[in-house]
Amino acid sequence: MSAPRVPPAAVARDRLRIAVQRSGRLAGSARALLAACGLVWREAEDQLFWPGREQPVDLLRVRDDDIPGLIAAGHCDLGIVGRNVLLERQGGAPRPPAVREWRALGFGRCRLAVAVPAAWTWRGPADLAGRRIATSYPGLLAAWLRAEKVPAEIVTLAGSVEIAPQLGQADAVCDLVSSGATLAAHGLVPVADLLASEAVLAGPRAPLAPAPARLAATLLRRVDGILRHRACRLVLLQVERERLAGLLDLLPDAEAPTVMQVDGADRLALQALCRGELTWQRREALERAGAHGLLVLPVEGVPA
Repeated sequence: MSAPRVPPAAVARDRLRIAVQRSGRLAGSARALLAACGLVWREAEDQLFWPGREQPVDLLRVRDDDIPGLIAAGHCDLGIVGRNVLLERQGGAPRPPAVREWRALGFGRCRLAVAVPAAWTWRGPADLAGRRIATSYPGLLAAWLRAEKVPAEIVTLAGSVEIAPQLGQADAVCDLVSSGATLAAHGLVPVADLLASEAVLAGPRAPLAPAPARLAATLLRRVDGILRHRACRLVLLQVERERLAGLLDLLPDAEAPTVMQVDGADRLALQALCRGELTWQRREALERAGAHGLLVLPVEGVPA
């Protein structure tokens, strides 16, 4: 008699397994973040499982709404998923969820909002009483309606939520909103936000096994470094000596700028690491303050 098959979740692994969206709005940014952490895989677009090449970290490419369940069941250790999906899959259980948000990652930002026909005169959530609301997030919507004490019917749809009022399926919708252009194209306007969402690194509430835990700790340090220094820029410029003080006032986030005399001129060369965003407006202000030959360069890694 052959030995019984051991479920994958029960097998002790010495590798870290990360789940990401196979395709969709978070897929490219999630893989780019992990690549910036130094992870590479044996890639094959027709495969869902990509083994790690240089480190014992494997990638699982799946549907985003499957990721919380895969983590909860132990089939993977970490996942990059939208906060909206993570919270929806938790289902409002009274016990603490098995999967939690470990880090907010700063990309894929959007909001979950109730939208109503533009012809409505919106006075507040009470206007939804007795109405039908179409959504792909029935759990989050139900929790919000309970909190607002609004009795309404939830119409659960897998997609194309914004067209539901035109088809007579619903009176309003609850859907993800980025720019609002899709809602506007269907004659809808967002009127109430339920949740601010973005991509998050999710993991189990319970401790990982020792080997995956060590790998996860290393990954978290790298992710934190990337997030901390994402806006860092190296600023190089020259400025007349008498204008240096005024120019430095525009660089309050510069870490101990290096200032050197330029040979043969009453001009200084300045090099500074800036941790704030260098917008075009800020660059133009530096030039008006006397900056010459201004260069703003990205920084791949700096100390914490």
